[in-house]
This record gives sequence, C-alpha cells and structure tokens, in this order.
Amino acid sequence: MKLFRKIVPVLVSATISCPAFAADLSGYDNTKIAWGLGAATDSYGRPTDAVNAESKYSDMGGLFVGSTEQKRLWLTFDEGYENGYTKKILDILKKKNARAVFFVTYDYAKANPELIRRMINEGHTVGNHTWSHPSLPECSDEDLRRELSDTHNYVKQQFGYDMYVMRPPKGEFSERVLKCAKELGYTTVLWSFAYYDWDVNKQPEPAAAFEKITSKVHPGAVYLLHAVSKTNTEILGDVIDNWRENGYIITPM
Repeated sequence: MKLFRKIVPVLVSATISCPAFAADLSGYDNTKIAWGLGAATDSYGRPTDAVNAESKYSDMGGLFVGSTEQKRLWLTFDEGYENGYTKKILDILKKKNARAVFFVTYDYAKANPELIRRMINEGHTVGNHTWSHPSLPECSDEDLRRELSDTHNYVKQQFGYDMYVMRPPKGEFSERVLKCAKELGYTTVLWSFAYYDWDVNKQPEPAAAFEKITSKVHPGAVYLLHAVSKTNTEILGDVIDNWRENGYIITPM
C-alpha cells in the first residue's frame, strides 16, 4: 500500500533564477484544468476525482490527496489578502499545537510581514501562491517561471525562508504548470476538500460549516480553507478537536 506522502523541503539556492536554458515546456500539455471535486467517493471517503488525479499527476509533482495508510490530513489556508482573522487562526493553531500551510501571494507577504514571520517562527509551512494571482496555464513560459520564482525570491530575501510547495490560483493548472513548478523545486498542492467559505459577505453558518468540514474527513485529506472567513476562524478549534477525537493527525508539510 502506498505510504502517506510527506512533502520534503527541497534544498534550493538563495534565489531561483529563470535561465535561458531552462527546460523547454512546449512539449507538455497546457490544457487548463480548473480543479474541482465531484460527489463520488471511494470506500475510505476520499473524493474519486482526487484519487484519480493523484494517480495521474503525482509523478509530475502534484498532490491532491494522501494515502489510506494512516488517518492523517493536511490543513491548508489560502491567503490572497488579509481580512483580520489570520492572527486569531494562528492563536488557535498555537493553542492546539497544530501546524498548517499558508499559501501566500507576493502582495500578502509584502503587506503582512509580521504574520509571515509568525507563521515561520511557529512552525507552519509558507507556500507560494504566485506573484500576481494569474491563471497559470495562460502565462507564457517566462511569466510562469517568474510568477513562482519572484515570489520565492522575495520571501527568501525578506524572511530567510525557502518555499517548496505552491498552489495555483483558482486551482487552475495544466501538465505544463506542474512541470514548471517541479523544475523550480516545488510540489503543486491542490485539495481533496473545499467549500464555499471565501465570500466575506456571504459567510456560511458556523454549525452547518462545522458539519460539512468534519463529515467529509478522510485519510490523506488536503483541506483548503480561506483565512478571510469569519466562520472558519470561529469553528477552527472545534474542528481540530473533532478530527483528533476521531483519530486524525494533522500533518505538517
């Protein structure tokens, strides 16, 4: 049985460059895949779409769902902009001794240095969510590399931290995008659970959100939550408690 995948940080230089002799990406399929999940699940409760994508793209550096070897999961947050909740989220994670992954854009990192430093200092993973949040399959080879490398270099220079996981904006990727990210030392992390939590003006009811998040737990789950969500912040501690009560371990990347 395939072991639960643990992301191992890739040792990279202080800066990632985009040399003229970088691998040619033209031979890779650039058909845009807008990642989403259907309702079908396997016998472990893992979304079938995520299981199939993991099988198809893991060798290209994609991560969609972990194995069923152990009851482990990853907790990840997307950070396109700050809505005032990340400090509280970090407080909860610290209290619960849990580690998460925060995918940040360049603008977010530049505007919120104190939060980035706290993420790093408290043992969380900071991931690359690109420089300008474009649809990566629509970028030229040069722009695609720079969306990742410029953000990587900024975080390295400002915080002394080498990022090694990335999430494509809007979940839009292609085989070409996976190849480019892997070339730059990145694992591309999608998700096996997400829900409607990003609209700050239309937040889900906490009880309903708690039920949806906890009822869909499965071995190897990659949870995508948005840190702009008031609801997510309110229920996070109880969600973590529920996962642990049901035998799940929140695994660092």
